[in-house]
Amino acid sequence: MRGAYGVEEPRILGGPKWLDEARYNIEAKAAGPAGDSDLEMMLQSLLAERFKLAFHRERRALSGYALVVGKSRLKAKPSEPDADSWTRLRWGSLEAAGCTMAHLALKLSEVLHLPVADFTAVPGEFDFKLEWTSDDMRATPPSTAALDAASGPSIFEAMEEQLGLKLESRKVPAEVLVIDHAEKPSED
Repeated sequence: MRGAYGVEEPRILGGPKWLDEARYNIEAKAAGPAGDSDLEMMLQSLLAERFKLAFHRERRALSGYALVVGKSRLKAKPSEPDADSWTRLRWGSLEAAGCTMAHLALKLSEVLHLPVADFTAVPGEFDFKLEWTSDDMRATPPSTAALDAASGPSIFEAMEEQLGLKLESRKVPAEVLVIDHAEKPSED
């Protein structure tokens, strides 16, 4: 479901107990070339057909983070009008052009594996580069070069230092998928 609907596991709720325990390998082949959205739709269809999957979407308050403007004010540079929009998320860095605060919140959700909601009320698009040291790098650096990198800021420190934004821990509104029905598939 994570791959078919682009939702992190903590935001998939309900369903029979076996869903958390059973694992299935799905072997499927597209009839021809297919993009990511086409493959997602095919996987959604397969889940509905083979697992009799039925669900609904809801908005719930979940533990996560609120993206807010920090004390030092926003430091991201406004984008040029009609500029291309893109983001590049790598381990320990996020580079963006033409990025809204809502899209930044979405990307931060991917990094933190928790919902992040935009509470900045800042309109417009921005260009920036955010660099931090991931927590697993800080815990056990694998080399001397990594040891130097491990002294860098956490994502929370980097947000405030580099962008003038803060991540505050709180309940935030998030869309969840609630499984109404699922059946174990029959073997081929």
